[in-house]
Amino acid sequence: MTTAATGLAGTAFAAPSTGVERSAASAAPSATVVVEAARTAAFAHASATGVSQGDDLHAQDVMIDPEGARHVRFVRTHDDLPVLGGDLVVHLDRRLGYTGVTRAADHAVKPAAAKAKLTAGQAAAKAAQAAKGDAGSARLVVDARGGASALAYQVTVTGKDSARTVVVDAVTGKVRSNTPTRDEFLSPKLLDALRERGETLDPATGTGSGAAVSGLVGSRGAGAAAYPSAAKGTGKTLFVGTVGLTTTQTSRGHYQLKDPNRYGTETRDAKGSYTEKFSAGTKLTNTTNVWGNGATTSRVSAAADAQYGITKTLDFYKATFQRKGIANNSKPAQGMVHWGKQVANAFWDPTCNCMLYGDGDGQMFKKPLVVLDVTGHELTHGVVEATANLQPTFVDSDGNQYGEPGSLNESLADIFGSNVEFYAKNTKDTPDYLVGEKLGLAQKFLRRLDHPSLDKLEGTIDYWSADTYYTEVHAGSGVSSHAYYLLAEGSGKKTINGVNYNSPTYHSIAVKGIGRTKATAIYYRALTRYMVSTTDFHQARTATLKAAKDLYGANSTEYKTVDKSWAAVNVTAANTPSVRH
Repeated sequence: MTTAATGLAGTAFAAPSTGVERSAASAAPSATVVVEAARTAAFAHASATGVSQGDDLHAQDVMIDPEGARHVRFVRTHDDLPVLGGDLVVHLDRRLGYTGVTRAADHAVKPAAAKAKLTAGQAAAKAAQAAKGDAGSARLVVDARGGASALAYQVTVTGKDSARTVVVDAVTGKVRSNTPTRDEFLSPKLLDALRERGETLDPATGTGSGAAVSGLVGSRGAGAAAYPSAAKGTGKTLFVGTVGLTTTQTSRGHYQLKDPNRYGTETRDAKGSYTEKFSAGTKLTNTTNVWGNGATTSRVSAAADAQYGITKTLDFYKATFQRKGIANNSKPAQGMVHWGKQVANAFWDPTCNCMLYGDGDGQMFKKPLVVLDVTGHELTHGVVEATANLQPTFVDSDGNQYGEPGSLNESLADIFGSNVEFYAKNTKDTPDYLVGEKLGLAQKFLRRLDHPSLDKLEGTIDYWSADTYYTEVHAGSGVSSHAYYLLAEGSGKKTINGVNYNSPTYHSIAVKGIGRTKATAIYYRALTRYMVSTTDFHQARTATLKAAKDLYGANSTEYKTVDKSWAAVNVTAANTPSVRH
């Protein structure tokens, strides 16, 4: 997961004429008017929105629904200081009348102290000590998370293969949070479990050695009138066989692994470096337009997997939701393979705004982590960052993350990551509701949406309880992943694409699914319109109900099934906690 810092940094806090506001304004001809109407409504309805004197709202996204509703996602500054946990979505009707708000902070934002007692240098030193790395510059913020409202410093601390965002109280010097900036596909807790079991992961590869895909080898031909131009290439991948890739022909007989038809999406080779600058990666070029050989003996095989997974993820989001790129800004998605030395993981890295893939540590994990659903999962973290920016509530000293918003983030990454598989329809990677089934684990998958607790490695849970707050986020993700599966496919036994499922429910509640297409539409609308950085499972229930009402009506079967699917994982209006974390 990303930190609150990442989603709230930069031009989002500049004056109304800066990049974020211009981006919002370009979303539709009336977007500027919509933003101003939403901002005005937020202050006019301050008791509901929590906006107070000294606050400024900066539009991050404008969503205009076909049925007429408008939604504006704002981040906030208070007395010109960025507010962590101050995000909100203002909802308007067709006539730009205020209809409601979804907000992260449930209180007015007023820093507890007018002046910092620590200097920026002292805060940076404390952050460096806490995160065991080199601290960047410290900036003053207001930390409004967790019911607090405190003046604080925010510092990015980097190590050789890690990066963390540390928030230090500007008055007491206490470390308020210490959060990894990257989302790691394999958590520290899982890696420890694998070591304890003595389990070595060596997933099968070499499926890319078949014949080239017909009509995909080569370029447009020697007669191409201008360069660079799009060319049809072939990827011989580690995990999904021989696939077609759109590449860039840079000159006659020369090609680059860069897709001009998908915003210039590109994969590069980090060559063992720990760089977080995509520009520092080595461009992948050749004279054959065939990429990889289906085995690790070619460095490019992993790049072919990565490029295929990234472009399929982009295609899924565009075809399904008309989303143009990870941040919906028509910019390229990027990936670097062979990142670091002996790194047994893959990451979504907001610093470089790209995917980073390690090669494995050579002992416990022996292959690059470039399988399709890993890429779909991790790029979805980028989508979440650009929308609700769901955050973990706390992080332990080993880097494991906890809290329901963080669990919901992991769940959405699994949900949409599995949807990427269904969209791709690759015969070498059967579409399923399993996550990490090609990693070579003894239990045959990492997580599964139909019956999450079958994942014994992470101890994933099927149902919500008051203890869910204290559950590591990958394990806690089972609650909403299970609810989604039940909404899509229903309870009980089912066989899909040759995979057997048998989804249990809380108190044996029977659920009849509405289909994956509708379930996915509901969850995407809930994420983009009705979730914020602090959304927990009960609030996610409300968000998906609102989304189902928007799409299908309050009396629809779809709406009623959403309600039942959450009850089937023990999330109901009746057991909503009186005190939220």
